[in-house]
Amino acid sequence: MLAVTNKTIKPSFVFTPGDVRVRSQVGFEPERRGSHPYLGVDFRTLHSRAESAGSIPARRIRRLFSFQRHLLSSRLLRGAPHLNTLHILDEDYCGQAKCMLEKVGSWNFDIFLFDRLTNGNSLVFLTFHLLNQYGLIELFQLDMVKVRRFLVLVQEDYHNQNPYHNAVHAADVTQAMHCYLREPKLAQSLTSFDILLGLLAAATHDLDHPGVNQPFLIKTNHYLAALYRNTSVLENHHWRSAVGLLRETDLFSHLPAEDSLGIERQLGSLILATDISRQNEYLSRFRTHLDENSLCLGQSSHRHFSLQMALKCADICNPCRPWELSKQWSEKVTEEFFHQGDIEKKHKLEISPLCDSEANTIASVQIGFMTYVVEPLFAEWARFSDTRLSQTMLGHLGLNKASWSAMEPEASGSSEEGESEPTRATEEPSSRALSQGSQES
Repeated sequence: MLAVTNKTIKPSFVFTPGDVRVRSQVGFEPERRGSHPYLGVDFRTLHSRAESAGSIPARRIRRLFSFQRHLLSSRLLRGAPHLNTLHILDEDYCGQAKCMLEKVGSWNFDIFLFDRLTNGNSLVFLTFHLLNQYGLIELFQLDMVKVRRFLVLVQEDYHNQNPYHNAVHAADVTQAMHCYLREPKLAQSLTSFDILLGLLAAATHDLDHPGVNQPFLIKTNHYLAALYRNTSVLENHHWRSAVGLLRETDLFSHLPAEDSLGIERQLGSLILATDISRQNEYLSRFRTHLDENSLCLGQSSHRHFSLQMALKCADICNPCRPWELSKQWSEKVTEEFFHQGDIEKKHKLEISPLCDSEANTIASVQIGFMTYVVEPLFAEWARFSDTRLSQTMLGHLGLNKASWSAMEPEASGSSEEGESEPTRATEEPSSRALSQGSQES
């Protein structure tokens, strides 16, 4: 039996019969699939405050865009053959992808190449491989068909049109999480249940990300902002969306209800930790534990906290990858920021920090992000896990920062000018843009 509390979670809202194919079994309600319309649509029109009164036209609009998103992202319209969930997974692997998976624990793992080799299915193949490699499918008696279906649905619910917050990012974070789980300090302490949670949280941490940040949703009166009261809006949505898929596929239906609920709650705790607006809170707590040598991984709560920190590191580890990989991620996340800025300009909204392509460059955004967000986190992680991997990550981080500095005109002056804004950004919700993959997100 998994350890859970007896506290009841109150439902956040009530569904109408057509909203999802499954309803809540216990505790809170999950979110339905496909909650976000396309970018470029005026959210203020589609999601006005009047919608909260339950207007029928508003609900129909949401379903229409949800249908369009899934239709346009379907494998059939991409020209790819339909995946029969009854096929054995190994039959879909090609030789080169198999060879890459043999080195899935390498920090130089090229997720972009792996995604091409798997025909855009990197998240499905990599996560399934890791679940099997850790023996979790057998240990938790998971139905392979249900696992396969769950992962396919998770991958489909990432928006491929997002330059950064897409299924490839989720696969990259999952691979990084695997690297951290193998670190001696964690490998010797974590239980199989901890590992299962860590991998599922990594795979779903940005589920159904709309490609814009939390401040954008708030100022456009998006219904998710009202639903979650402007607090960790996207993280809450990612979590509830993941719960919806777990229940839709009945992945843990063979477990007692209280155990399934425990998994869902702890999954939420991990995903909510990726909220960049709470970065200082988590970092301060982590630093205090290290200063006082009070982190005891024999305690379940301390192991869970270490998983939260591992997921936070995995979520923003791109600057710590080799330059060839890191540069691609930097270009993609900045493209997404600038796209949001273009939408804000179009609708005459205040342009969010880092989203103005006329006032920022890729180099300036990355230098600020590395200096004020990444370096402090990974310095503490290296104190916690002083291994070759930690030193490798810090080494890449220093080299990548130097490379971006060399590209920035008047690097010394721009570095001083960029100091105040990134610092301020880490102290407010709008900094979710800085998190590159955790942005509320």
